[in-house]
Amino acid sequence: MSIALHIIDLHTGAIHRTNLPQIRAQLSTGSETQQMADAFGAPVILNAELREGSLRHYAQNRGIPVLTYEAGEALRFDEWAIAPGVRGVLRVMRRLGMLTGEQRRRRPSPAELANGSSWARAPIDGILRPKVRLGARVAKGEVLGKVADPFGNDEDEVRAVADGIVIGMSRLPLANEGEALFHIARFDAIEEAETAIESFNSSLEPPPDSLY
Repeated sequence: MSIALHIIDLHTGAIHRTNLPQIRAQLSTGSETQQMADAFGAPVILNAELREGSLRHYAQNRGIPVLTYEAGEALRFDEWAIAPGVRGVLRVMRRLGMLTGEQRRRRPSPAELANGSSWARAPIDGILRPKVRLGARVAKGEVLGKVADPFGNDEDEVRAVADGIVIGMSRLPLANEGEALFHIARFDAIEEAETAIESFNSSLEPPPDSLY
């Protein structure tokens, strides 16, 4: 019987949501999982708790190092999400000795580890007008977008709940009260996180006008 020794689980965002390329894993310093996450080369790493019933939960409880790579949007071919994912998988395979040869592309700056994340939610029902892009650095209280009814009679602002980087956002123009709209990752070293994302953007060929 064949047994997987290492796992990389590939995900997009949910339908009508898009994600900045990111690694999610349960990390401990010096672990094989940590080394795989570092080798992958995504701009952001989230130290994410295991969800019971998930592939990560099943694998980790059996001592199998496992990463989840999340990027882009469901039902779309986002080249800026796919190409870095392919390169990341190849980097990990080289790290594990499954492939030989040197990395031919320039390696992006080391990923920054997020110390948590939270969602900014719609304050009312209405039409969303985003003011920030995916990958943007934001400050707590900053206006991320506005939600208004179709006639403009009622309008409210969506504000950042913490300092951080926008790592996920809704792509739908319509929003229901309480719906998650902007996913913000928090960092101890936010300047370094911003630099890592800028380095990641510059490594894409061709560079995107934005990651939205």
